Amino acid sequence: MARVLLENITKIYPGGVRAIDGINLRIADQEFVVLVGPSGCGKTTTLRMIAGLESLSSGHISIGDRVVNDVPPKDRDIAMVFQNYALYPHMTVYKNMAFGLKLRGMPKNQIRQKVTETAKLLEIDHLLDRRPKALSGGQRQRVAVGRAIVREPVAFLFDEPLSNLDAKLRVTTRAEIKRLHQRLRTTTIYVTHDQEEAMTLGDRIVVMKDGKIHQVDTPLKVYHEPMNRFVAGFIGTPPMNFVDGTLAREAGKLVFRESAAGGELTSATNGFTLSVADHLQAKLAARVSQPIVLGIRPRLLQLQPSASSEMSGQLKLKVDVVEPLGSDMDVIGKTASGHHVVARIEAVELLSGASEVNMFFDSRKIHFFEPGDTGMNLSLTPGATTELNHALA
Repeated sequence: MARVLLENITKIYPGGVRAIDGINLRIADQEFVVLVGPSGCGKTTTLRMIAGLESLSSGHISIGDRVVNDVPPKDRDIAMVFQNYALYPHMTVYKNMAFGLKLRGMPKNQIRQKVTETAKLLEIDHLLDRRPKALSGGQRQRVAVGRAIVREPVAFLFDEPLSNLDAKLRVTTRAEIKRLHQRLRTTTIYVTHDQEEAMTLGDRIVVMKDGKIHQVDTPLKVYHEPMNRFVAGFIGTPPMNFVDGTLAREAGKLVFRESAAGGELTSATNGFTLSVADHLQAKLAARVSQPIVLGIRPRLLQLQPSASSEMSGQLKLKVDVVEPLGSDMDVIGKTASGHHVVARIEAVELLSGASEVNMFFDSRKIHFFEPGDTGMNLSLTPGATTELNHALA
């Protein structure tokens, strides 16, 4: 097992396409790190460069104490599990799992022992004589994982391994991968576009966009303290609601005034007004009369104000759609100024026919962002240390 270190990694394809733009990341020994982001953000390219399947344009990659920029993939002592399983169709499960060990010249009795032990660990020991075409998708994925485990590499690399499975099987296989890591404690780097996978699997998650890292931290820290608007909108289901507005001063206190959606950020005449929480007054004082974006998690919105809240915000929502989800329901609508808002609340039968509802929220738990797709989170303490800032510390 070993740490993995990326230092100022850049990948530029012909034509000047910058797929990876100078990223830095330290992955500790035995850590499970998930790279997550939308399609085209560079997460798979990063993984393939670690594996040696893509060359670097600049920067250094270290695995353990060795820089591996010019080391062939087979000599990096890593094992990769692909999205499409990459099993040999003409070989049995046993031969697929044993193939890499055979190439290393390992004695047959040791190969059999390793394959048998790993197959029992993954509960596929009864499938060793079958070929891949006789297996289900979940069984094929376990074989691919088993083939990686028997090699006892210093690091596992997973490239969206669950994307070909149905929803129920994704959940069970995800749990199996997490249990395996807890047992084996092998350094693991996992790529996915599914933020739920990232949140449930990773010790830390790396949120990427346009070839850059936007935040590196524990799942809960990323959820509760997103560094910018992109991270806030990408992590969380349903995504965070964003409302354009401006800050004004009333009776010596800052207030947020909603602006017309999609229009210029000026004080609204029919939008809602919100008193800014005390702990944010000083942080936002310099933003008076400037455009600002309010962020509210859907689960923060409720039909009744919380008795435990020291202060509550309120907005009126014109209901467009109500989506039952069992014990919960999503209420989808617009504010008076036209901002789309989703509230995830406890299911209420009588709400299905409502045209307007008042939504309450604890204003101490909201966020304020600079305008723009990647506007910084102004609610965080200025200069607060983040793992992104100290990726190479």
